Amino acid sequence: MVLFRTALVLTIIGALNWLSIGLFRYDFVSDLFGGWDTAGARTIFTLVGIAGIVLIYYLFDRNAVEQNNASK
Repeated sequence: MVLFRTALVLTIIGALNWLSIGLFRYDFVSDLFGGWDTAGARTIFTLVGIAGIVLIYYLFDRNAVEQNNASK
């Protein structure tokens, strides 16, 4: 459950960042860390990508999603 929620939060952060890039041409994560090629920004981008990969598992594993819903 913790992995699912963490992956979901990171994916939402990534989605909001892409929304701001698409609508306003403003990269919040890069601006926050001083550029897209800094270690901090690259770390966040990497974590968001890993979170997306984790959520792919939850997308296709119906039992994992049902277990998360049942543990609430």
